Amino acid sequence: MAFKTLDDLEFAGKTALVRVDINVPVENGRVTDATRIERIVPTIRHITEAGGKVVLLAHFGRPKGAHVAEMSLSVVCPALEAALGQPVAFAEDCIGGPAKKVVAAMQAGEVALMENTRFHEGEEKNDKLLAASMAALGDIYVNDAFSAAHRAHASTEAIAHLRPACAGRLMEAELKALEAALEAPARPVAAVVGGAKVSSKLELLSNLIRKVDHLIIGGGMANTFLVAKGLEIGTSLAERDMADTAREIMDQAQAAGCTLHLPVDIVVAREFAANAAHEVLPVDQCPADAMILDAGPDSVTAIAGVFAQCRTLVWNGPLGAFEIAPFDTATNAAAKEAARLTHEGMLTSVAGGGDTVAALNKSGAAAEFSYISTAGGAFLEWMEGKTLPGVAALEKE
Repeated sequence: MAFKTLDDLEFAGKTALVRVDINVPVENGRVTDATRIERIVPTIRHITEAGGKVVLLAHFGRPKGAHVAEMSLSVVCPALEAALGQPVAFAEDCIGGPAKKVVAAMQAGEVALMENTRFHEGEEKNDKLLAASMAALGDIYVNDAFSAAHRAHASTEAIAHLRPACAGRLMEAELKALEAALEAPARPVAAVVGGAKVSSKLELLSNLIRKVDHLIIGGGMANTFLVAKGLEIGTSLAERDMADTAREIMDQAQAAGCTLHLPVDIVVAREFAANAAHEVLPVDQCPADAMILDAGPDSVTAIAGVFAQCRTLVWNGPLGAFEIAPFDTATNAAAKEAARLTHEGMLTSVAGGGDTVAALNKSGAAAEFSYISTAGGAFLEWMEGKTLPGVAALEKE
């Protein structure tokens, strides 16, 4: 898609309204993980070094249109200042007198943070009057919050139509990575989809089988497909009532020329506990009193073979119960193989979703992936083929 970036606009002498996602974890009044703050620094630096002022717009928590003191963005100011290495002014509202006063006092190169946009009921209603009040604070609108782009809110969608708009560096990187993964990928393309439930990923699976050459299914989802194939899975987690749906997906994949891959061997145990007694068995030999907790080594070898013949990989969800050893083995091994191929320039690998990020970090493979999205819901909706309002609003006329 065609969208403007920071390089397309002049910031000297201008005030840039920058929508960011700094909805970070806080304990005892301190930010415990500043990753999201660190990732917006390049956008802020570009604007300040070009002689512009930066006015940050952001949400924090779910105050539902009320002023909730515990959800004030003032708590993130120290972490913002540490990441930027400069003071950050704070306004006690994102519109009106308090906001105007802070912005009016700013000099070129300075940064200010406005109070939680969700303190206003109109934010989540995409209210045009609220958007206009925010737009009045600046000359240019920059969206650097892909993780909030699936919401049509006043600070992500309506405001983008009121000022010259562009994507920030983080948004730009995310959109380019996603385009490389599914919009215009190098083929063949493989997708790994894991997790517990088929029902929560129906739209995702339906979209992927039209876009990828290989679909690898793991985790509890795979068990539902095994049931659909008539295999016994003992006491394993599965959605047995989704067997017909799973069969439909298999038929659709075949019709679309997408090869669907399921485990060929399984790791089973009688209890869900770290280091529980376990055994590796062929996929059709699960004991009635055991549960499948991971894919086996032959499955990993098969997955590695798929990766080796592909040029692009999209990953969402673990292959087994990655939270506890040894049932993290398949996820770790497959992730390391994807990382190796990426490092060697053989594969473009893009991953996203909460459990996915945690699993890849745990495996030690995350650093070698081409791109890892921390955008959760926005990443999933994009993979489902949905239009993201905050992205669509940036498209060039």
